[in-house]
Amino acid sequence: MRKIIGTVIGVIVLLTIIFIWFLVSPATAFQDKKAYFNIAPDSVNSSNITHTLQQQHIIKYSWAFQFVLKELQIAKHIKPGKYEVQKNASLLSIIKMLKNNRQASNNLVINKLRVKEDLAKLIAKNFSIDSLQVMQFLNNNDSLRPYHVDTSNVFTIIIPDTYTFYWDTPIRKIFNKLNAADSVFWSKNNRIQKAQYLNLTPKEVYILASIVEEESNIDEERGKIASVYLNRLNQNMALQACPTIKFAMKNFALTRIYEKYLLNPSPYNTYRNKGLPPGPICTPSPKCIDIVLNAPKTNYLYFVAKSDFSGYSHFSSTFTEHNAYAKQYQQALDAKMAKKQKNKGE
Repeated sequence: MRKIIGTVIGVIVLLTIIFIWFLVSPATAFQDKKAYFNIAPDSVNSSNITHTLQQQHIIKYSWAFQFVLKELQIAKHIKPGKYEVQKNASLLSIIKMLKNNRQASNNLVINKLRVKEDLAKLIAKNFSIDSLQVMQFLNNNDSLRPYHVDTSNVFTIIIPDTYTFYWDTPIRKIFNKLNAADSVFWSKNNRIQKAQYLNLTPKEVYILASIVEEESNIDEERGKIASVYLNRLNQNMALQACPTIKFAMKNFALTRIYEKYLLNPSPYNTYRNKGLPPGPICTPSPKCIDIVLNAPKTNYLYFVAKSDFSGYSHFSSTFTEHNAYAKQYQQALDAKMAKKQKNKGE
């Protein structure tokens, strides 16, 4: 009898040691340095969590993992979110991470965005919020009122940068952080004072910078372009900015603006409407905003692309001079298009 009891105890001890080994030994099933997994709000139970980690090849010993979650009722402590697992992590360390809600941070990298749908897709791709929820938020003036913006100029509080959140961060908290970053941005480098010197509000500077951003990729050109538009605003001239036509038509692939496009009734058509459009046509870079704030004093009222297609422009203070350069460019563009069509036909 003693021998049987001793054998049973020995087996129990051996099984316990083996089980502990499964818990503390390296237990990941992926080859990269780290892996991520999400736990949705409707999946917070031991079976679903285990299935997720097994299906995504996060863990090797799913039976041991689920046993601990279920028997020790760990699942009730786990919250929805995004989690990071290091290569060769043990089941025990993964379980502790989940129990203590040590979620992975998630970056929202904002570069140039043109329309609300771009932002909605970006947020939905990186967070638990779906794009429809984001669009509902962006198209609701009541939601936007705390940020002193409306559905037209909501992008003016978005400074392109990298922002860090948790995967399950709600849209309100995301915008709270974007709004706070916007306030910090304008509080630095005398930006508000520089805007006042231009007789513009920060929002108006942002809108103008969005047009300049779309006009050229060359920084040394952008300052002169900004000066043209500032001069036109001061003289109550229409901006006549081609990028606003592309925005009005929601066609950003246009390479040539024809007369018929200028009839578009959109408030973003700066050929028909004087002054700035009601909102930005993209999210301009901080550098471009500063270029507008520090635009040189010029007497330029016109500019047109050079006929060598170098990306640079001719700047003029008289329409006669501008018209001559414009004809050169149109002739060069016609020749280029004709050559392109000819090559297609061959």
